[in-house]
Amino acid sequence: MKPPPPNANTNKIVVLLLAWFVFFGTAGLAAVAMRQEIFRTANQNRVIEGELADVTRKLDEIRAQIAAAESVQALLDRNQTMRLALATPQERQVVRVGSDPSIELARKRNAESLLLSSAAGENLGNTFAVRFERASYRR
Repeated sequence: MKPPPPNANTNKIVVLLLAWFVFFGTAGLAAVAMRQEIFRTANQNRVIEGELADVTRKLDEIRAQIAAAESVQALLDRNQTMRLALATPQERQVVRVGSDPSIELARKRNAESLLLSSAAGENLGNTFAVRFERASYRR
């Protein structure tokens, strides 16, 4: 058996060095591409945050205009300029709602539905029942 030529080990080292350079070169290019993507995303976020700040500012301005238009003095001034001859409401005319109006409206709607379904059930001989469920979101 012949011993391997002396340059066989050199060839293995050259091939391993080339593989090493290719592997780490690819990893470096991937890192550069990832860093560019991070910068691109950061710039997009900066632009979106600026737009959000503009929209928030405009919304605050609109809310301020609405508050100014709904103030008592502004409503009284409009009443005089338009000559509507409206009077301010008396305290006995004001109804204060203690609970959430949407729940109260749903309760009234369900009560009407229940009355309609019970009347229909009496006409049909109570062949069906209506079941109301309340859904809620849980976190």
